[in-house]
Amino acid sequence: MPVGALRGRTEVASGPRAGSSASDAEFDAVVGYLEGIIMDDEFQLLQRNFMDKYYQEFEDTEENKLIYTPIFNEYISLVEKYIEEQLLERIPGFNMAAFTTTLQHHKDEVAGDIFDMLLTFTDFLAFKEMFLDYRAEKEGRGLDLSSGLVVTSLCKSSSLPTSQNHLRH
Repeated sequence: MPVGALRGRTEVASGPRAGSSASDAEFDAVVGYLEGIIMDDEFQLLQRNFMDKYYQEFEDTEENKLIYTPIFNEYISLVEKYIEEQLLERIPGFNMAAFTTTLQHHKDEVAGDIFDMLLTFTDFLAFKEMFLDYRAEKEGRGLDLSSGLVVTSLCKSSSLPTSQNHLRH
């Protein structure tokens, strides 16, 4: 897999990043590790347990409740700490603050799902939306596409005699 594929694109042999620097390679490595960490069952369970604990507090209204702030801060503390610990195990001397700064310069190069998850650390509205989606899913109000489904027969049954209109084995 090309290094840039970790960031949702492939590297080309020309252009400003043709001779990827060590810092670019390091950034790509961190993003690759991040992808593995957030897709891992342990992280998914950590996040799901947190959302199970608080999802009923969130309502789809313009007004934000005061309770959202401590929940947001707890989430940031819990998830950021977990991710930083996991990255330190994989990359000795890893510096989350330095990575966050680098991320701002490369944000358009990070795969959408990873960037969206990272956005929940800094963007309260993304965090709230994550909880609202989770609540809708828990309450059976998830995205229902069934009304748009149409089943069409691939064989024209009207052209067959009625005796052959049944399924044959």
